[in-house]
Amino acid sequence: MQVSLSTKSIHGVTRIGADPEGVLGESVYGITVDAETFYGRNALEGCGEKGFDADAVAAQFSAFVQDCVRSGVRIHAMRMPRLRWDTKRTDLRELLLRFGREGIEACAGAGCHFVVMQPLFAGIAREQLWRENRRYYAALGRMAQRAGVKILLENQCGHVNGHFVRGVCADAAVAAAWIDALNAEAGAETFGFCLDTGAGNLCRQDMGEMAVTLGSRLKAVLVRECDGVREASRLPFTGRTAAGQDADWPGLIRGLRKSAFDGILILDAGDTLRGFSHLLRPQVQSLVCAVAEYFRWQIGMEWCLRAYPSRVLFGAGNMCRQYLARYGEAFPPLFICDNDRERWGTEVCGVEVRPPEALRELPEDCVVMICNTFYEETAEQLRELGVRQIGAFSDECL
Repeated sequence: MQVSLSTKSIHGVTRIGADPEGVLGESVYGITVDAETFYGRNALEGCGEKGFDADAVAAQFSAFVQDCVRSGVRIHAMRMPRLRWDTKRTDLRELLLRFGREGIEACAGAGCHFVVMQPLFAGIAREQLWRENRRYYAALGRMAQRAGVKILLENQCGHVNGHFVRGVCADAAVAAAWIDALNAEAGAETFGFCLDTGAGNLCRQDMGEMAVTLGSRLKAVLVRECDGVREASRLPFTGRTAAGQDADWPGLIRGLRKSAFDGILILDAGDTLRGFSHLLRPQVQSLVCAVAEYFRWQIGMEWCLRAYPSRVLFGAGNMCRQYLARYGEAFPPLFICDNDRERWGTEVCGVEVRPPEALRELPEDCVVMICNTFYEETAEQLRELGVRQIGAFSDECL
């Protein structure tokens, strides 16, 4: 799984060419270039009016991508310009096609393999949506296939009388059918899906179930927090309202585990970042990275367990019991360790508890999974005992 930050979430992102390491930091594996970094959806609403220059925006986008390539910044995906969900513009299809072609070309030049393109919806009757989008994506798919780039569709909200409703590709089964049909016509896996958690939350959808339904078609997940009422791109776990309408992050993580998700996890916390003084944004940036790592850790919990042929649990408390209840059968531990002398020689769910000294004779391919909240202190103790393979278990999504 790749962890990626949307350019909307990176403080000082326009300085990448001058100081890529200082902007991105060592903990970020790559970025997703979002066109809204350069201009928002409102700009497209003003297309044709004074102040909108598509050529200038395209040049800025291209220059930024080239700057990233020269700086050695890895681009995981590109997210192309999008119309507002309440747009009245029905005359921008050719412009969107142009942006799509430019995005595919930019991906090819940057060694990037995924471009996210919003489905068509403005001014199209419901019964005509598939036909119009089939034609639109087919025109772009041939170019993408030649360039070795995959086009990712994205779930949308609709907007009716001031309220958000489920829009194009919001139904995962319909989206899956579209992708299968497009790939069948292309004769290759040219199309996939990017799940926008913000849109899913606004439409009160079960994002975990959507992930399961999409299965291997799901190539990217855009992680952003809304409050269930207003469009926003906030840091996860910060969108709770008085009504408690925050996103179901544990449910999403469970769904991504069940679907064996191994794509790109994109963090978009642009609104959170902009809410702070520019003097505090570097510190907020560190938190954004920490949240990204948390999601990667929680989604990939089973991968960590599967990576080692044998394992030992450290800590014989509730977290240990959680592990044994959920993973004990699939990934049984050799034994359990605990610092409490009174537990030595006892059993937890049929597994023997031994003293920490027992860890000095572990097989080389064995990992010790810490099952308590004192990760740093326990890890230091394990290193002093000569343990080389150390993992951390904390399944908050059970």
